[in-house]
Amino acid sequence: MLALRDNLSQTFGALRAHKLRASLTMLGLTMGVATLITVMTLVQGANLFVEQKIANLGTNVFQIARTPFAVTDFNVIIKSLKYKKIEIDDMLAIAERCPACDAVGASASTTVRARYQNKEATDVSLAGQTASMADIDTRTIERGRPFTQSESDHSAHVCLVGDTLAEQFFPGESPVGKVIRVGTDDFTIIGTLEKVGSILGQDQDNFVIIPMPVFLRMNGIHSSLTINIRATQGNFEQAQDQARLVLRARRHISGNMEEDFFVGTKESYMALWRQISSAFFAVFIMVSAISAIVGGIVIMNVMLVSVTERRKEIGVRRAMGATRIDILEQFMAESVVQCIFGGIIGVSLGFLIALVLRNYSPFPAVVQTWVAGLGVVLSSIIGLFFGIYPAVRASQLDPIVALRSE
Repeated sequence: MLALRDNLSQTFGALRAHKLRASLTMLGLTMGVATLITVMTLVQGANLFVEQKIANLGTNVFQIARTPFAVTDFNVIIKSLKYKKIEIDDMLAIAERCPACDAVGASASTTVRARYQNKEATDVSLAGQTASMADIDTRTIERGRPFTQSESDHSAHVCLVGDTLAEQFFPGESPVGKVIRVGTDDFTIIGTLEKVGSILGQDQDNFVIIPMPVFLRMNGIHSSLTINIRATQGNFEQAQDQARLVLRARRHISGNMEEDFFVGTKESYMALWRQISSAFFAVFIMVSAISAIVGGIVIMNVMLVSVTERRKEIGVRRAMGATRIDILEQFMAESVVQCIFGGIIGVSLGFLIALVLRNYSPFPAVVQTWVAGLGVVLSSIIGLFFGIYPAVRASQLDPIVALRSE
């Protein structure tokens, strides 16, 4: 039996003698592994991005609204639009009768246009918030300050803006103290919030936040609100139960009657995202797996052709004393080496694609070392599996018949 060093030497010699064939053999597997790595890095990046940006409520914050926060059934959404709206009085009742609630606020939003001198921004998210939201919102105020309870009570025309508006209207200067027009009203900017960025192509910094009384005057006092609640330490479940009881009593819901409001937490958002991403992930994995299998089939076919072309070489080796195991190991080594190199190239290509997407597109990507290891291991397994049959065929050749071949 040949030593591993000698076996590898023969393997690399055979591959160098047929460079084009070896390259084409590795190509199919390279594309399959590259697809797999790209998909896994994008899915992992999206999961991390969603957890950090979309579901940034915090572990002790939950929301209550008339419509569901995370649901895939459109009929549930249609049904919820007929429910009674949530109003400021509901928020005040929870703040008064929920001992486990540390801070209670309300928010609502719509879309408007914003102007500053001759500059205009469209599709701006206008959010109305109570002053207490400053203690609940996890976003950080970068410059300036939040509006006070007194400013909210007196319907002061003050606002906070996101990074997109700040850069668009006031490039290179502080927007604090400037006056912008939002819809048909003028507002003085008193603060800006830190940049969040885009989530799958959607700008999260194109917004204006104003006091809730002003928002309700601009958009109708019958707008349904979202109640935001921060629970006291260690009482997250208890705070949800108490808030539910307050709303059930106010909305005359008793016994087993269905609730006409919905509670959303960080976990509910993440559960919906995992449900959606797992479906896409499964589809992409199937596609990349098919590509890898096709690459393995190509390797098997090329190896079978190689066995046919190298019958005389096999006959000479057998005549010189090589055993069937030696021939089997040689061709298995050639298959595995090609797959390993194809896997390494595929992993590198997949990471390169993921980095390009992360840096030059809104798609997030997270490159992790274990994914590279998985790609190489997968390519090695494919090489072993699809290289067995050609190697067995080569080892079973009769040396006398092989020597007679041209």
